[in-house]
Amino acid sequence: METKVALVTGAGRGIGRGIALKLAEAGYDVGVHYSTSREGAEEVAEKIRAMGRKAVTVQANIQNVQEIKEMFGIFFEHFNDINVLVNNAGITRLLPFLEVDEKVWDEVVNTDFKGAFFCAQEAARKMVERGTKGVIINITSNHFIGCWPSATVYGPVKAALDKLTKNMALDLAKYGIRVVAIAPGYTQLEWFDQRHKQYIDKIAKRIPLQRFATPQEIGDAVVYLASHKAGYITGTALIMDGGALLPVVPENEYC
Repeated sequence: METKVALVTGAGRGIGRGIALKLAEAGYDVGVHYSTSREGAEEVAEKIRAMGRKAVTVQANIQNVQEIKEMFGIFFEHFNDINVLVNNAGITRLLPFLEVDEKVWDEVVNTDFKGAFFCAQEAARKMVERGTKGVIINITSNHFIGCWPSATVYGPVKAALDKLTKNMALDLAKYGIRVVAIAPGYTQLEWFDQRHKQYIDKIAKRIPLQRFATPQEIGDAVVYLASHKAGYITGTALIMDGGALLPVVPENEYC
């Protein structure tokens, strides 16, 4: 059985870490991208190798298209194909609309949207060249539907990524390439500590399922959407927010 290969951006910590490890558990060799979390990325890669899979770490600032090209160049020196790209890397900047400046706007748009666009383009070009019926998975957010205060850049960018998913799916379907999105809500991250517990507990009470998601659960969803079992799913988003968008909440103050 031919080994499949995945590249996960922003895989040094958080949701990306959970995704990379779950893909390795499912039998994928994995490219572990990071921007600044080198130590975390190397730890993830070691865990993947301990599972008997191949892993390589690749660094890039995905706001820069040239660095994206160089990242894929390094990736393809180690792997001659790509079956799955997970566009997970992103940053969150929450500021009131009247306080947003160009620097904040550029950071969010260039990482969360521009970076995802050109990473997907590089992956899709290789898939087409190799005749690979691959899968591109964009990690968005339930912000693409819901509105929270101080998210006038982050929310619209996630909505743009959802729309990009649809348009990419339409353009790439003729090559047998599927494009889907996952929109997580509140997620339990490893850098949350005891100081965050009261905040997390308060938010969790307002979510129908009464808890945050885990990166591992999002990783499981990635594995499913990348598999042949989801072979007829493209151009759509899976919302994973425990029902957070369902209630009409009068005090919608937490992002």
